[in-house]
Amino acid sequence: MYFRIKRLSARIGIDGAIAFTIATRVIQALGGVISIIFITKFLTGVEQGYYYTFASIIAVQIFFELGLCGIITQYVAHECAYLNWDDDYVISGDKYNLSRLSSLLHFCVKWFGIISIILFFVLIVTGLKFFSFYGKESASINWQLPWISLCLTTSLNLFIDPILAFFEGLGFVKDIAKLRLVQKCAFLSLVFIFYILDFKLYSAALASLFSILVNLLQILLSKRIKILKLIWKSGDQWKVDYIKEIFPYQWKIAISWISGYFIFQLFNPVLFATAGAIAAGQMGMTLAALNGVLSVSISWITTKIPLFSSLVAKKDYTQLDEKFNLILKQACVMCAICLAIFILFVLITKGYNFPVANRFLPLLPLALMSISTFVSQLIFGLAVYLRCHKQEPLVIQSVVTGILTTISTLVFGKVFGVNGLTIGYTSIMIFVSLTWCVYIFNKKKQEWHQS
Repeated sequence: MYFRIKRLSARIGIDGAIAFTIATRVIQALGGVISIIFITKFLTGVEQGYYYTFASIIAVQIFFELGLCGIITQYVAHECAYLNWDDDYVISGDKYNLSRLSSLLHFCVKWFGIISIILFFVLIVTGLKFFSFYGKESASINWQLPWISLCLTTSLNLFIDPILAFFEGLGFVKDIAKLRLVQKCAFLSLVFIFYILDFKLYSAALASLFSILVNLLQILLSKRIKILKLIWKSGDQWKVDYIKEIFPYQWKIAISWISGYFIFQLFNPVLFATAGAIAAGQMGMTLAALNGVLSVSISWITTKIPLFSSLVAKKDYTQLDEKFNLILKQACVMCAICLAIFILFVLITKGYNFPVANRFLPLLPLALMSISTFVSQLIFGLAVYLRCHKQEPLVIQSVVTGILTTISTLVFGKVFGVNGLTIGYTSIMIFVSLTWCVYIFNKKKQEWHQS
């Protein structure tokens, strides 16, 4: 039986890194389902609206992270293509690449240390102003302290995530996947306990804080801290020049990520402001489930970013294309299966009039958002392939998609409600974003691999 499972796993592309990442995402998805039950039981419909709108506003951290975590993984992987691990703690190879690797770590720690502090204060001010203005009809909701707590945990997480991205670039994808799995289990266990103890909107913030401490302990009390110290002291003769090397690439990634906020995160604040907290809560819960599906399926791709980057550095384009094509197919199949299961789940809950059914969007907008999720899976895969070349040719496409989505959300969302909002969004994703992305992918792939 074990060997059959092992053969099946190999056939569909599940290695150790993917297995742990999928386990994390599956637990996250199952936790999301259980969270839906807990939110339904322990939060009112209005509090649910606050809960998911919190998440949408917290996502403005995109404006501070600006895609740099993914860039760090790629740049570290490019340097590590010429380095070797002699054992668990010793890295050897070209001194030039080792010095540049150390430079990347110094930059990572200093940059995100400053940015995370700035993010904390920006989030507090933004949230207090937004909810004070648009939440007047629900003044009895205790949201101020939960919001401040969530701002703190978000800022701490912004500082830790780049360190984990650095480790992934070193090739410790499986190791970091284990770490994230432990963190996610700790978070979900704690958030359910806090719900039961009637902490309401405090639950997610407190659970996040404790799970971040779990992450820190996993780094400080293991070989990981020794690896960081070794690289930190590995010389500074050759440095990565942020202005000349990273910034010309990052600003394009940053614009794409900022556009992503308007593409994926604007729905809840707009619905909160125009249709009320309950409608925002329905959209938020639906998106939480769909994002859970997407997080599982993209595991096939995200765990292979260091491999793709290394193959690009070596200009082994034949092997790169073979592996990418297979992995993209596997990811898309998994995404389609998970979406079908989710839609079936909602249909059953609505058919039997379970209370949780009313917390999701109606069937038409739900189906449209599911289609958009599958399209997002395709676009994500193609974007990763292109970005592993240290290039970002999707910046204009992302900006145009973001602008069109913003206009569609504001106009159709206000005039036609959630149906108009989702019809407009899905149309843009299929006929503009995906079509344009496929064209750029084919053009740049041919151009780069022939040069």
